[in-house]
Amino acid sequence: MSMSIFCVSLTLVLSIFSGTDGYFFQVVRQCRYSSKDLQGIEFIDSYVFNQAENIRFNSTVGKFVGYTELGVKNAEAWNKGPELARALGELERYCKLNAPIYYSAILDKTVEPHVRLSSVAPPSGRHPAMLMCSAYDFYPKPIRVTWLRDGREVKSDVTSTEELANGDWYYQIHSHLEYTPRSGEKISCMVEHISLTEPMVYHWDPSLPEAERNKIAIGASGL
Repeated sequence: MSMSIFCVSLTLVLSIFSGTDGYFFQVVRQCRYSSKDLQGIEFIDSYVFNQAENIRFNSTVGKFVGYTELGVKNAEAWNKGPELARALGELERYCKLNAPIYYSAILDKTVEPHVRLSSVAPPSGRHPAMLMCSAYDFYPKPIRVTWLRDGREVKSDVTSTEELANGDWYYQIHSHLEYTPRSGEKISCMVEHISLTEPMVYHWDPSLPEAERNKIAIGASGL
């Protein structure tokens, strides 16, 4: 599974209010990493006033760029002064120096998903039954959820959500299978994730009450 760009942002906010009218000044500093060897690393420094970005420094561009009339004037002055040398040095001093901390604290971490199988009401269609396989609280984002019917992958009548961010670094995903029950068949949900040493298979047992099925799903063994 390929790793997407990881962005670390440290934000300094200074607000000055006068009566009911407010002035909002924000500086956003970002280090963007795409690989552990730090190839393609970027440092971005943005200056925002009242939600409008005035100036941005991008280490790939190598200079300040203005986006408003005042921003253009300031960018021209900063590119001729000590501000440019200071910004150019932040890639080494700020981003590369802290990269090992960010990778060890965040990018190298993995969290196994909690998986639950449940029966849900099907939409009006040609199948009378529907199962939902939900994976919760996993990290990082890439995951693969597939359905098996008597050990064979099912590709039709399957719908899945995208990986949904919980807002706390974790993700969840939900996959649905519409089907017509057959006597003696075995329906399973298979989950593949970087936190797992092997794909995990969770079997559906319609004869058990829902609480017992959830216990089986959580403790199911690997493929």
